[in-house]
Formats: sequence, C-alpha cells, structure tokens
Amino acid sequence: MKLTNYYLPTLKEAPKDADIISAKLMIRAGLIRKTASGIYEWLPLGMKILKKIENIIREEFNKAGCLEVWLPVIQPADLWQQSTRWDYYGKELLRIKDRKGADFCIAPTAEEVITDLVKKDVSSYKQLPVCLYQFGTKFRDEIRPRFGVMRAREFYMADAYSFSATDESANEWYQKMYEAYMRIFKRCGFAFRPVEADTGAIGGNFSHEFMVLAQAGEDEIATCDCGYTSNTEKTEIKAPDQAVYTDADLKPVQEVNTPNMHTVEDLAKFLKVPAEKCIKMMVYKADEKPVIVLMRGTDELNEIKLKKYLNANVLEKATPEFYEAQTQSPVGFAGPVGFKQKFANTKLLADNYVKTIFNGVCGACKADTHLINVTPGRDFTPDAYADFKLAATGDLCPKCGKPFNFMRGIEVGHIFKLGTKYSASMGANFLDENQKTKPIIMGCYGIGVSRVLAAAIEQSHDDFGIIWPSPISPFDLELIALDSEGEVKQKADEIYEQLTARGLDILYDDRDERPGVKFKDADLIGVPYRVVIGRKLLPEGKVEFKIRGQKDAQILTFAELDAKLKELFTK
Repeated sequence: MKLTNYYLPTLKEAPKDADIISAKLMIRAGLIRKTASGIYEWLPLGMKILKKIENIIREEFNKAGCLEVWLPVIQPADLWQQSTRWDYYGKELLRIKDRKGADFCIAPTAEEVITDLVKKDVSSYKQLPVCLYQFGTKFRDEIRPRFGVMRAREFYMADAYSFSATDESANEWYQKMYEAYMRIFKRCGFAFRPVEADTGAIGGNFSHEFMVLAQAGEDEIATCDCGYTSNTEKTEIKAPDQAVYTDADLKPVQEVNTPNMHTVEDLAKFLKVPAEKCIKMMVYKADEKPVIVLMRGTDELNEIKLKKYLNANVLEKATPEFYEAQTQSPVGFAGPVGFKQKFANTKLLADNYVKTIFNGVCGACKADTHLINVTPGRDFTPDAYADFKLAATGDLCPKCGKPFNFMRGIEVGHIFKLGTKYSASMGANFLDENQKTKPIIMGCYGIGVSRVLAAAIEQSHDDFGIIWPSPISPFDLELIALDSEGEVKQKADEIYEQLTARGLDILYDDRDERPGVKFKDADLIGVPYRVVIGRKLLPEGKVEFKIRGQKDAQILTFAELDAKLKELFTK
C-alpha cells in the first residue's frame, strides 16, 4: 500500500485526555479517533490490525471445533428477565425502548440470546455438544471510561458458548478452549499468563482470565512458585495462625479519647500502636440487608470475596447515614465490643487475620472515642471468620504456604464454566438417553479483540512509538523512499512491485516529505521491519535494513536484502 493512497493521519502530540501509552500511541499513529467518552472511530490502520487478530482467533476457534454465528446487538428485555440479570446486571446495561415502548438492551454480552437460540432447536442429547461463536460490538455503560479502548463503553469482542449434555463434555470443552486461548495469545506474540479469576456478572462456578503482562496493567496477579496463579480479586489466602497469648498477657479494656481520629493511620500514630493492631469496622448493604465486616487496619477488604460469601446479588458500601443507623455511632468510631447485644440480627463477620490480634484497638461506638486492649474471643465474637482480604505482599499461598509474588497484567480473555445458570432459568433443556429432561450444561469464552490490540502496545513500545509483534503487525515491512522522484523513487517503486508480487504486505512511504518526518512516522507506526532507499547508498547497490526496536541499522546489498526477506517471510 502506497502511503500517498492511504488514509493515515498521524499526530505529533496525543490529546491531553489520553491517559495511558496505548491510548496515546493509537491516536498519534492514526489507529483511532475519539467520538465521545469511551466511544472510538477505528481508522484503516486500526481496522487492519483488528482483522489480523480476528483471523487468528477465528482460525483457532474453528480448529477447536467451534461454529461461527452472528447474534443481534439489540436484545429484548424478556430474555434478560428470564435469566434474572435484567434487575441485577447494574447500570452498565444500557437499556432502551422501541417505538412501541418495549424494553431492549444493547448487548454487553450474549449468554441470554445464545441460550434462547439453542433451546429453540436442540431437544436431544444426540444434538450435543455444540460450540457457537461470534465477533461483534458490545456496549457497557462504564461509569468512568478510561485507558482508551481498554475500558471503553463500546468495544469489539469474540465470544463463544459451548453446550453439553454431561459434565465430562462440558469440562472437555473448557479444556479445548483453554488450549485454543493459549495458542491464540502465543500466536499474537504475547508474554501472558492464564490465572484463576472471579466469575463476576457472567456467573458460573469457575473461570480463568488470560493476562498480558504489562506494567500499566489495571489488574494485579498473585503468583506462587508452586504454580498457583490468580487475579488478586480471586486470590485465596492461607489462613494465619491464631494469636498465641496467655491470660496474663491480656490487659483490661479501656476507653481512650481520640479526637478527630477518623483514619487508621492517624489513630495508630496517635496511640503509638502498629496499624495491624487496629480493628476497622466496615458496614455494607447486601441485597438491602446490613452486614458488618471486621478487618485489620492494614488490610483491604475484597468486596468480591464478601459478595460471594454472602451469595448476594447486590453489594453496596454503606452511606454515612446507613452506617450511623446500623452502628449507632459516628463514621469511623464503630466497634464490635457489645455490638451483638445491641444488633442481634445483624451479621457480624471478620477476616481471618483479625484472629491474630490481641490487646488491639477498635471504635467505642461513640464520638472521638476508641477502646484499647481489645481481644477477639474475650471481648467480642463474630458470627464467622473467613477470607475477606485482598491479597497483598506477605500473604501466603493456600496451596503450599509460600509468600506470593505480584505482577500486573491486562485482561484480554476470560473463560467460564457456566454450568446450568442460564439454561435452567431459561428452559434450555434436552432429553437424555433415558428420556429424562435435563438443563444443558454451558461454557462461555470471551476475547476482547480491541483490548488485545491495546495490550500489544502496552507490552511492546518505546519512546518513539509502537513495536508490533510480527503476527499482528498491520504490514509485513515498511519501504521508505528518501526522494519522491528520480532514481531513488524508481528503485523503490521496483522493489515495492517485486515484494508485493511475492505476496508481502508492504507499506510504501512514497510521500514528498522530509526524511525525518518519514522516519518518525515509521517509528510511531511500528512495522517490525524497515527498508530505506536513499541516494547515498543506491549507487553502491545497497539499502538500509532496520528492525524496529533495535538501535542500529544494517547496510545490505540488494542480494543480501533478498536473502534476508526470504528468511523472514518464507512460510
């Protein structure tokens, strides 16, 4: 493709609201333009890369035995009401009405519509298993779109759904798709990790995320030398040993005046105690019912673990008004001592690490006052202890007991064992060998195609621009003519025609621009290989060959260039 015939508007500077490297470089390199918050136009170069990623996914899904379909973006509310997600999906679900007043949504995912499709035609175990997939636009009304196309409201996705008659078959499909994902992301040229993950709004009982490793990743991954790897939203933590002490070690509970000590940091400093000796009391509303959780002052509550423990559809942190009504104390001063006597019907939970505290500190349930020398078991007893902690440095692996290592990643794919969550509620049943009616067992497998592209940039770039992995590069090679006329242009035209005839996809910069502009654009766009034809080397029968990301170029004869390209692009 000659650049004089191509729509590729590059920019010297990124817009100020582009908040991460991939967003900045995608805009500067002419891949996308912003239409509205979280909504982007895709330009020819961006589309070219999307389609290369799509083709890799399609080939591997087909290899696994999946069949491609096309599902509607606009979906009727009654399907979502059958699955019960119409009420529980949340405000990310963009709901609309047609001219007759009927409710619809713009699909954020397709479990309901694909389940409805299969239940209309599948009635016997003989028609199972089957796995259907599609490529399509999804929409989630993010409260705060950010990170360019990585947390956009509108995005491009591949999603597949398996339907099985037995658990064994469902597990086989999960493994097939796991292996297909491994091949896909290897083919894309990524350093990545599959990790155990929470199932979230999709549901089901087991899932893996596929994380591209990148410092700018919004997800944190906990890993262990024994092989256990998970998103920290999911990470299980080995329960600590209970504090060891004797009765003689315990001191009497005392009230102390703590004016305006609303934070653990301020309180610990004021009382000259370690922050891990403080017990913070956190108030939540789970499906409109109050629940109290106790945590060490140094630990962060993992709301996903709490929601799953409670089996709640909706979990919300308490407003100040709700907090005060449920604890009869000002915000920041509630504590567990005497709480169950006053609020017998409110669930009082505690993280496992609270058991490591003795002679600790907690709120006294009145303004500007705390209690010191508080010990669980003696001064209060929660209804239950469980793992509610967000994994952090120093926490131990539940499998082997060794400390976790942490890294950051970008989620590009997610696979789920759904079980019968959707088929049971939507009546997607089949007759088994004994003519008994059973719900179909499902799996769900999604890849954010547009996120894959952004993740590639986050993992592979430098100060000058993008460095595309060859498998998803928009072009095989960039050819640059340093003159737009004369012998240089003639030789560059000749090489362009020869390489194109050999089946290579060439970006040919034939513009009438200064060499510096061409080189800067080439580095910005990031095609892996570059050939430069200039008047200095041409009389010697030589060209400059450069690999993107490497500092130095090579000077090659035309014969050496031909051999190099055959080596690189012989399939």
